[in-house]
Amino acid sequence: MMDPVRQTGLLGEDGDSGKQERRSSTTSREQHGDSFLRKLGAGLISGAADDDPSGIATYSQVGAQFGFSLGWTVLFCYPFMVGVQGLSARIGAVTGQGLARNLRRHYPASLARVATLMLLIANVINIGADLAAMGAALRLLVGGPQLVYAVLFGIVCVLLEIFVRYRRYAMFLKWLTLSLFAYVAVVFVVDVPWMDAARGVFIPSFTFGGEQAMALVAVLGTTISPYLLFWQAGQEVEELGRRHHPRLGANPQAAEPELVRIEIDTVVGMALSGLVALSIMIATATTLHANGTTHIETSAQAAEALQPIAGNVAFALFAAGIIGTGMLAVPVLAGSAAYAVAELFQWTEGLDRAPRRAKAFYGTIALATFGSVAVFLVGVDPFLLLYWSAVINGVLAGPLIAIMTMMAANRRIMGQLKAPWWMLVLGGTTAIVMVSATAAMLLL
Repeated sequence: MMDPVRQTGLLGEDGDSGKQERRSSTTSREQHGDSFLRKLGAGLISGAADDDPSGIATYSQVGAQFGFSLGWTVLFCYPFMVGVQGLSARIGAVTGQGLARNLRRHYPASLARVATLMLLIANVINIGADLAAMGAALRLLVGGPQLVYAVLFGIVCVLLEIFVRYRRYAMFLKWLTLSLFAYVAVVFVVDVPWMDAARGVFIPSFTFGGEQAMALVAVLGTTISPYLLFWQAGQEVEELGRRHHPRLGANPQAAEPELVRIEIDTVVGMALSGLVALSIMIATATTLHANGTTHIETSAQAAEALQPIAGNVAFALFAAGIIGTGMLAVPVLAGSAAYAVAELFQWTEGLDRAPRRAKAFYGTIALATFGSVAVFLVGVDPFLLLYWSAVINGVLAGPLIAIMTMMAANRRIMGQLKAPWWMLVLGGTTAIVMVSATAAMLLL
């Protein structure tokens, strides 16, 4: 018979073994979750920044004007978003250079100059519209001077981007993506007729007229914005430098894990962007369109219009989300402009650089942000800012995506790591769709 003491010891050992196995299993799950989160970076931030206050205004206007009938445009845009952002990230990681530097190196210099100038103009206008919307949203929540709030938001964004170290700043931007779920929450606060919403999302309907064509261009221009392409390529270059990795093209055999990470990051980031866009359309279709409010000019106006219909909770969530998404988007807009300008003039660049080592790069960030403040200080209507920003983005996006697709297919540029066929097909199709939609808007 086994000694009781010994038996107890064995039971204790078995218990310890069981606990160790459970701890090991828990640790494995935690490491797996941590590993997944580490894969999310530039793509997640790009997807979240896509839903900036100007994007919120666009989705709100589409939902208010057309109800659920254009919900399908979000699903329509999703594969295009994944394709073009994936191309951008791949070009940056494989070549070790951003889009503007690749344009300057492999194409006529005039092309890079025109693209950079148009991007800078569009971004300055977009930043101005975003800061104005953030100031208006804070005024709606707490009262006070909208203009002062907008200027303070601009100052805070610039100081954080210049003086906070890249790794900590990237983590700050990742956490800010949680603010987007305010719009998902709004959908559950209001009483949505889900059958009608599902019909609008999954059964495409389109009337060939000027208003719907313009709405389609607006959704395309808001979801597939050139600044996000410059940003994500630049961030992939930055990430390689932070980890002291060579460009992927220098060692194609070891590139597979990084390319998989980029694909996961992009797929998840664009899915988040689409979920939020659809939530905003459904929320405004349920409340504003259903009650006869069909014209929204700003994201703050959308929040204000929600209050008497959907209640204080929906209003507060919507308004707070505008501030959070603005804090996320303004640095991305300013940063993408800085990457493009620095690459064009071959300046030292990167958010991981100390300010004294990249003065021109950080100076461009400050100039783009404070230049935008000047735009709305002169009293330009915020909706006009959004409109012209969308027009410039629409003009730039189609040709830029076409060139980017050719670049990603070029073995001289990409070596053995040229983009897969499905990504090239999505890139080419996106360019055709965006150019066609712009032409339709002008002709109808």
